[in-house]
Order: sequence, then structure tokens, then C-alpha cells
Amino acid sequence: MKIITHWALAFVTAAVLIFAHYNDSGVVQTIRLKQFDLLQQTDTPIPSQDIAILELDEATIEKYGQWPWKRTVLADIVVKLREAGAGIIVLPMVFSEEDRLGGDMPFIETIAGNGVVIAQVGSTQVNRNAVPRGVAKIGDPLPYLFEWPGMLGPIPLLGMNADGVGVVNTAPEIDGVVRRVPLIMRVGDETYPSLAVEVIRLATGAPSYQIKAGAGGVEKIRIPGYPIVSTDPNAQIWLRWNKQFDTISAASQDWSSVEGKTVIVGITADGIGGLIASPTGAQYNYIPAAVTLQTMIDGDQIQRPFWANLAEIGATAILTILLVLLARFTPYYIVGGAIVVFVGGLGYGALYAWQNYLYLMDAAMPAVAVVLVGLHAVFARFVREFQLKQQIKAQFGTYVNPTVVERLQKDPSLIKLGGEEKVLSCVMTDMRNFTGLGESYGTDVEGFTKTINAYMTCITAPVLKNDGTIIKYIGDASMHIHGAPLDDEHHARTAVQTALDMIQACEEFNDRRERTALNTTDPGPLPPRVGLGAGVNTGKILVGNIGSEKKLGYDCLGDPVSVAARLESQTKSYGVLLIVGPDTVAQTKDDFDWWELDNIAVKGKEKPLRIYTVHKQTPEHVTFLKNYYAGNWDICIRDYRTYQRAAPLMSAYYDKMIERLTQGKPVDWDGIYRATSK
Repeated sequence: MKIITHWALAFVTAAVLIFAHYNDSGVVQTIRLKQFDLLQQTDTPIPSQDIAILELDEATIEKYGQWPWKRTVLADIVVKLREAGAGIIVLPMVFSEEDRLGGDMPFIETIAGNGVVIAQVGSTQVNRNAVPRGVAKIGDPLPYLFEWPGMLGPIPLLGMNADGVGVVNTAPEIDGVVRRVPLIMRVGDETYPSLAVEVIRLATGAPSYQIKAGAGGVEKIRIPGYPIVSTDPNAQIWLRWNKQFDTISAASQDWSSVEGKTVIVGITADGIGGLIASPTGAQYNYIPAAVTLQTMIDGDQIQRPFWANLAEIGATAILTILLVLLARFTPYYIVGGAIVVFVGGLGYGALYAWQNYLYLMDAAMPAVAVVLVGLHAVFARFVREFQLKQQIKAQFGTYVNPTVVERLQKDPSLIKLGGEEKVLSCVMTDMRNFTGLGESYGTDVEGFTKTINAYMTCITAPVLKNDGTIIKYIGDASMHIHGAPLDDEHHARTAVQTALDMIQACEEFNDRRERTALNTTDPGPLPPRVGLGAGVNTGKILVGNIGSEKKLGYDCLGDPVSVAARLESQTKSYGVLLIVGPDTVAQTKDDFDWWELDNIAVKGKEKPLRIYTVHKQTPEHVTFLKNYYAGNWDICIRDYRTYQRAAPLMSAYYDKMIERLTQGKPVDWDGIYRATSK
């Protein structure tokens, strides 16, 4: 409790939150994006003077019949829009199949040269009839563009006769909300513009467009005759969702409101029109194209400045650290006031940057960090002060002057705990078939306890014999070390030998129980045998009196200890009773016959370890390992009976390995097996 309530632990909370902010996990991204949505929701809606929406709604379906219509109906709509004085006409529909009703040719004749832009869509299933658009590149933008496996375009005659073909795909964020749209996408080496870019290209009469990329990704997109558009590194722009569009039904008799405007024909009929999530709520799936186009027309260049991440992480770091120091050295009311000022200042700053510069600045994560760190620091300080005052009063209140007690409570002296760092060897063990053993005793808890005690006594004997130090028992598991407190320059060798002796002691324990059962007047079934799995590892470990100021215990801490536990837990996965880490093997290579098991990254670790067991390695096993690491798993599976015959005692190991190999090789196999469980 003393450590948990130490004031400096709030620095750890701050560090964790700073790292989380830097690491930009899904949770952090979601928090940031939701705050961006709140900024967008403060915008005043602005009616569009450039774009109108022609809805194919329920009334239109009643007028023209069941969807999909014969394409002559769409041709008639295009003609009516032209007669009403519409500008560019956008049909965000993918005409990937021929009209089963035979209306293609009239439709094609109508749209040819008539200022109509149709759609194509990035696909993970097909690549057919795509209509790419050449691009002039400054730098190499391709690695940074959104890439689709394929592109599904309109039937060839439509693709050739439409004045523009644009991609309708959006790129929802991690929470499924559409906030940004890629202006340029790719399939292989071909580039494809979005629907909005095609509309502007058609409006300017440009044959193509230009894209500039730098070391950090895409920077700008230019359509000749139109202002340069700045993008993020993936050629995306942030959409400003404060656009309102005149909307009329295609069943209406009055289409005069489309005059002089780009018209997007969108499907809204129930069961046909699709919806997407936006910062301002659900929208029909053609609306992103309209908002993208209007955003580009208005020049609403919403930006995440290049320095934004650094500034936001810096704010998280500076404010949380400052808050910990305030909580340590200033009165509580100053800390509370600081939290309010910090959070309010962050919110105001983000709102000011948005309203004046259209900058999206993340105030949410720094604010969350400030609140959490502040609460932790204040709570730890309060609890610690209360505990210390109560402890000092209990210890001294009855036999020293109350004035002295009061002074001690204001300025207590704390016991410093700790130990020393030494290179040691750690052995972790665990009983096999513990469940079966327990079930064999039924409700005889006393008998089961007696047997467990006998087992622990049995496996402890080799530890004490070899001058090991028992650290703890955890149920049927044990942990001990070699090399402390007594020095042992051969601690690695002693640890391995002790583990082998413990395995042998477990077998002797089983034999004794069986002999005892056979010598009874009514032997019945033999008692279930148990096993012992062991993990041995060597490294620098903190060892000494560790605990609270009231209760100390001889204990050890450190990464090598955790690794020893991970190695022990992997014994079942490899069909062996002992697994030894590489540092231990390096110090005992001439003392035992070593059998290499695998190159494994244990649960929670990135760095792989060569792991071993004690057994003489065969030439056949060397061949197995060579093919295994090289990824030639089919050869390993084919020849594994040969390997088993060469090393019968390792038969279970090969069975386990082949079981894993037959499940399929990871696509990114690099010779390292990454454990998914402890």
C-alpha cells in the first residue's frame, strides 16, 4: 500500500497516458475523433449555391416503377435536367452490368458529351472495366495512396462515352464515421480520381490532374485551372459537414432550383438508398461526394497541422507532470483549480483554432490525461497522508508527547525498501495432472491436502540439497533461485541439475504412491500419476528483503523471473518436462546434452529466445530445425516419423510440433514462433 499510494506513482500514470497518446491506440484515436465531431457540430449550416440534389425517392419509385429501371428512364432524367439548366450531372451509380431491359444505347447516346459523370467503385473481389485517369506526378505518390485490389467500372461503352468516371468509395475512420475522403486512389500503378475530382476536372476542361508527393506522403493535388488542394499524406481531405443542399424529388414537376448548379442524382427510396455515419449524424451514401465537392469549391481547407501531434503530446506531458508536482507541493484547492483551468484552456484552445483557422486540434486526450492524473495524484496524496498520520499515532501516541506526534505526522520518515541486483538462475515448476489428482480424492479434502504436502516435500528436497533458496509456493507450483543469498559461481549448472532432480523426485513420488496402493489389502485402481514441468532461466535479478515496512520477505523480481515462468508454461506445448533459456544454456553448454526446441517469443515479449531441453541432439533433428526455421514445413511434416524414430524419447515433442505445423504457416513467417498464451 505504501508504494501504491506514493505521490510519485502519479508520474507513472502520467507516463502511461503520455505513451498511450504517443502510441495512438484505437481508443485514443476514437476519443480524438469524437472531439473533432463536436467541433464540426459547432459550425453554422451554410446553404450551397453550387450543388443541388435530385432524389430518387419513394414518390419517384411510384412514378417510374420498380428499381432498377430501364436506363432510358435515367436518360429522360438527364434530358430533363439539361432542359432545367443544370450544370454537370453526377450519377453516383456503378453501371457495371448491361441493362437487362435493353436501355443502354439510348442512355449512352444521351450522356455522351452531355456533361455527365458516372461512378466506379474500388473492389476486393473484381477488377473489371476500370476507367483510370492519367496523372502527372511530382515525386512518387503511389506508396501513400489508398489502394484497392481491383476497380469495378461501368460497361465499356458507358465508360468511353461518359465525360467523367469517379470513384465513390469513402474511407471511414476507426469508429466507422466518414470524416475524410481520399481524392485519389490506386489499383496497382493506375490512379483513379474521386467523383468530386472528376466533376472539377470536367468543369475546368482539364484532361487530367497533377499530384505532388514528398518524403512524408502526398502534399497537394492540382487540377489545371483550379486552385491547388492541400491534402493529408494519403491524398485525403477533411470534409466540412456544414453544407446544406437544395433537394428536390425526381417526381416533382418543378426542377427550376437546379439551374446553374451541379446536380447529384441520389437514391433515397427505402430499401435502396444506403446510409453512412458522419460527424453530424447519418447521411445518405451519396452525400460525401456532395460535401467533398462543396468543400473543394469553398476552399474549406480543414487542416491537421504538421506540428499538431507534437503539440498535443507535449501538452499532455507538460500539464500532467505539472499537475503531479502541484498535487505534491501545493494545497488541494490549487490542484482542483489547476485541473479546471487546464481542461477549460484546452477546450477553448481547440475551439479557437477551429473557428479561426479551421485547425483540428486534439484537446480531448490531454484533458482526459489531466483529469486522470489529477485524480490519481490527489487520491494517492490523501490516502497516504491519512495512513501515515494513523500509523504514527498508533505507534507513538501512547508514549510520546502529543506535540511530537503532531510533528511526526507533518514530516514522517519512511523506511526505504529494496535489495541488490545479481545474476542468478531461477527455476519455476508446476504440477502436471493436478485436476486428475484432485478428482481421485473426491470429497476427501484432508487426504488430498496430505498428498499435496507430500509432493511439495518431495520436490523441495533436491532444492535444499543443491543449496537453492525457496522463494515461494503457489498452490502446487514452486519458485526457487540459485546464487543468492549464498554465492554460487555455477548457479546455472546447479539450477538445471536441480530441475532434473526434481523431475526424478516426482517420478519417485509416483512410484512410492503406487507401491503403497499395491500393498493395501484392497488395492483397487492405481492412484493417478502426476508430473512436474520446469522452466529454468538466468539473468540479472533483484533479490532481497522486499515487501512493506511492516512485513518483509525474501523475494526476487525481474524479467528473467517472468521468462522462467513463461518457459515452464510452454513445456506442455512442446511435450517435454523441462525448458531452459539461452543464457542458462550458454553457461552450461559443456555440462549437459542440449536439444534445441524452438526460437520463441514468449507471451508479452518481442525478442525471441532459443529454448532447449536436456537430451542428446540427433542429426535428423538438425535437419528438422533447418527446414522448420526456413519455412519448409511440408518437408517437416513429410519426414517427421523419421525424426521420431531417431529420437524415441522426443516423440511427444515431434507430435506437438507437427500438430502446430499442420495448422498452417503464418504468411509472415520469419523463423520465430510467437506464443499466444502464457
